[in-house]
Amino acid sequence: MDNQSLNEKNALNFEKKEKERKFDLRPTSAFISASWSALFIGMTSYCIGLWNAHMWLNEKGYYFTLLLFGLFSVVSVQKSVRDRQEGLPVTDAYYGISWFTTLASILLLIIGLWNADLELSEKGFYGMSFALSLFAAVAVQKNTRDIKFLDEKEGK
Repeated sequence: MDNQSLNEKNALNFEKKEKERKFDLRPTSAFISASWSALFIGMTSYCIGLWNAHMWLNEKGYYFTLLLFGLFSVVSVQKSVRDRQEGLPVTDAYYGISWFTTLASILLLIIGLWNADLELSEKGFYGMSFALSLFAAVAVQKNTRDIKFLDEKEGK
């Protein structure tokens, strides 16, 4: 076997091992804790802000519903992206709807805050706690999925 084909074979083996390895790493307890903490802090801050806000109850309901809608949407996006990555079937319709609802929840929050009779600092607070919650939900979902995958692989 010549040197070039041996190098190509080694490169292919390395790529194969790297692909297998990317799912062999268990999330650290620090990352899991940070993800859950960020989700708890983001959601709690957002809800405490709503509780203390001087707005009509229907407005509070709108913003609370947007939080729930956004959280569900980003978890759906993360799940469908991960399913596709693992070769599990995900319809284009579900994949598209997941992305559409995620973007819709963000856009609806922006429109709501733009038109709200709130101080600029309050608008920023709601935007940042919403963004933190969505990001943390993706991280928590990823960690949960990774741990489940590794536990099944190890036969636990």
